[in-house]
Amino acid sequence: MRHEEFIGQVQDRARLGGWGEAERASRATLETLGERVPEGLADNLAAQLPHEIGEHLRRTEVYGGAGSGERFDRHGFIERVAIRAGTDEAKAAFLARSVLSVVDDATQGSITAKVRHALPPDIRDLLPAGSSG
Repeated sequence: MRHEEFIGQVQDRARLGGWGEAERASRATLETLGERVPEGLADNLAAQLPHEIGEHLRRTEVYGGAGSGERFDRHGFIERVAIRAGTDEAKAAFLARSVLSVVDDATQGSITAKVRHALPPDIRDLLPAGSSG
């Protein structure tokens, strides 16, 4: 999947009015996911996405200073997405689900199961059910 197709699908699924909003939602969700999952898993997922999109997962490793695999719950996940996306938490949850659905499609579900197992149950429900749910 190309970058343009990925962002277009996010824009469509999240019912966003513009390309910039879809970019912001993608960045917010994937940077937060990159903080939550182990670094190696973030790298594996990033490698299966368009380069520009995958870099959002890697950015937190390099620039955040704390590395990845941080421990926070669903509320913390959604709160971080909301702050990064400049929206409220209800919309942030919807945006995160939309972005993660496109990630699942872009990777053909190949890594989503591993991501699912790396997350606590309260965050897992943001991921598409796929074959394991």
